[in-house]
Amino acid sequence: MIDLRSDTVVKPTPGMRAAMAAAEVGDDVFGEDPTVNALEERLADLFGHEAGLYCSSGTQTNQIAIKVHTRPGDELIGDDGMHIYRYEGGGIMATSSCSVKFVANDRGRFTAAAVEGAINSVADNYLTRTRLVNIENSHNRGGGAIWDLAEVERIRSVCTKNDLALHLDGARIFNAMVADGRAPLEWGKPFDSVSVCLSKGLGAPVGSVLLGSKPFILEARRVRKRIGGGMRQAGIIAAGAAYALDHHLSRLPEDHARARRLAEALMELPYVAQVQPAMTNIVVFRLHGERGAAPLLAHLRQAGITALPFGPDTVRFVTHLEITDEAITRTIQALASFNA
Repeated sequence: MIDLRSDTVVKPTPGMRAAMAAAEVGDDVFGEDPTVNALEERLADLFGHEAGLYCSSGTQTNQIAIKVHTRPGDELIGDDGMHIYRYEGGGIMATSSCSVKFVANDRGRFTAAAVEGAINSVADNYLTRTRLVNIENSHNRGGGAIWDLAEVERIRSVCTKNDLALHLDGARIFNAMVADGRAPLEWGKPFDSVSVCLSKGLGAPVGSVLLGSKPFILEARRVRKRIGGGMRQAGIIAAGAAYALDHHLSRLPEDHARARRLAEALMELPYVAQVQPAMTNIVVFRLHGERGAAPLLAHLRQAGITALPFGPDTVRFVTHLEITDEAITRTIQALASFNA
């Protein structure tokens, strides 16, 4: 099978498995797992933050961050397609008891002016208290769209002026940095907290690291424990994440190039209505007609290719380290043979 559903489907490579088997471990809840500690310190240093907290998923790091930054009844600002709202089980409402205000956006990216216009007045006690702004980079529903750092810095200024926290959902932040050429320190600087996912583009089997100040991470560790997220000998999985940082980061441009090949081929097909620009490793496209995406997905399955429906008439492809040039060629051939 050629699995284009997500970059989360990647299995550990032999080298990664060997690193995991050899990992030095301890009880992480007691802060005694050296491999976890090293991973947290490495990413904190990389992005210019004081401390890190290794968690089981990006959903967990995001929801912990929201919980620490807010109080029940507060409101956060973001786009209507953001992962923390659409794909994290209602955690904003269930875990933090917060409301959400959506702002106008372009493929998940919004402006500092939009943020400023969405902030509630603290003098109006009948309104929710605006407390947090969330940015997702790259943006999943935006087809892997990447943010302009200059606009993020303008949003940072708005947040500082209005005493708001700014969180980065860095689900595919390494893909975004490969695409824009920015260093981790540049992307870490504007944010009060950063979620760095290691199980997507980099292909680690488990985990994300939440970054922030020492007091923030101390409270985040308390919240992680409260929701049952404490892990014991977690160095076994942290070693896989460290291996991914060492060996899989440099190959991300290959995924981007293959995504562009798919996007270019899709633009030539008469049954495709729109293809979002492939800026990273995600390709999102919409189909003409009333039949929707199901017939195409069934056709691809018959050809040994799986993809993800992203709406009634929309499909998402995601390239990753298990997708080869030959797999892209086969996929393009299968797309061309579909009778819409």
